[in-house]
Amino acid sequence: MNFNAITISDIARALNLSASTVSKALSDSYEISEKTKKIVVEYARANNYRPNPIAQSLKKGKSKSIGIVVPTIDNQFFSQVINGIESVAYDQGYNVIITQTHESYDVELLNVNALTYRSIDGLLLSLSTETFNVDHLQKLQNQGLPIVFFDRVSDTINTHKVIADNFKGGYEATLHLIDSGFKHIAHITSPAHTSITRERLAGYKKALTDKGFKVDERYIKYCSHGGKSMAETENALDELLALPTRPDAIFTASDRITTTVLGLLHKRNINVPNEVGLVGFNNTNLAELLNPALTAVHQPAFDMGKKATEMLLSLIKSRYPVTEFETVVMPTELFVRKSSVRD
Repeated sequence: MNFNAITISDIARALNLSASTVSKALSDSYEISEKTKKIVVEYARANNYRPNPIAQSLKKGKSKSIGIVVPTIDNQFFSQVINGIESVAYDQGYNVIITQTHESYDVELLNVNALTYRSIDGLLLSLSTETFNVDHLQKLQNQGLPIVFFDRVSDTINTHKVIADNFKGGYEATLHLIDSGFKHIAHITSPAHTSITRERLAGYKKALTDKGFKVDERYIKYCSHGGKSMAETENALDELLALPTRPDAIFTASDRITTTVLGLLHKRNINVPNEVGLVGFNNTNLAELLNPALTAVHQPAFDMGKKATEMLLSLIKSRYPVTEFETVVMPTELFVRKSSVRD
């Protein structure tokens, strides 16, 4: 079944008016009499006329739409970020167009191209784990498209960025495990090149050295797709469990890796936390309901989405070129639960 929207030309033919007269009547132009406006508006409303947003954007130079690119929507963190974005965008009269990359650079490229084809006014983006080259984004910024990064950001593009305090989160998670009596603490994280990996790993290492522990690279495992593949997380865990001195605790650096590791430990009949303690970066609302309840570093995802959108709108609405940019670092919070506290 095809849906054919009524157009200005359709209204003009039905009312025996010119398309120009109908267009002006719908935009409440002073050139058109109140009687004609009333006839046109009532007919348009009765026949479910809707303005063409693409045509309007071409005419006005603005689409009142914001493009969003996230790695995956089914991640609690990103869904909360999107809620924050929408809370600001809709209030300011902007629509949002949401796309997901599934951690693929090629899909990221396709999504960005599709969004710019829709004449978006600005772009909010968190990079995929496969994205090393950001030339496609630099080109768009050079052409005048406002871009704001959040969570996974690019160091090479000069623009506004909103991130969590990943270093502090990694530091406090590791420090908590040390203070809880764990001595062989491993770290399973995302690809080494991503911004969140570098920052969380730095926090992990600093906590170890501050407490007099040596950093053992054998205890650090990278998941090249950010834990999207259960097999890569399982392989990382099995390599850790096969070490001569098995880790007695694991700090995991993302939602997907954390929940996968917890499930795999259960599958292997390894008691959490008495045999292996677990702390993750996790924004799931179910952390307290997991078995055991999950100790996790929480990121203010909703507020990150709000702030990123406010910064993007400031770029969109600026009458002059913006040359000074800000990286906003938002606080994390460690919630201690049973997965990291031995009986």
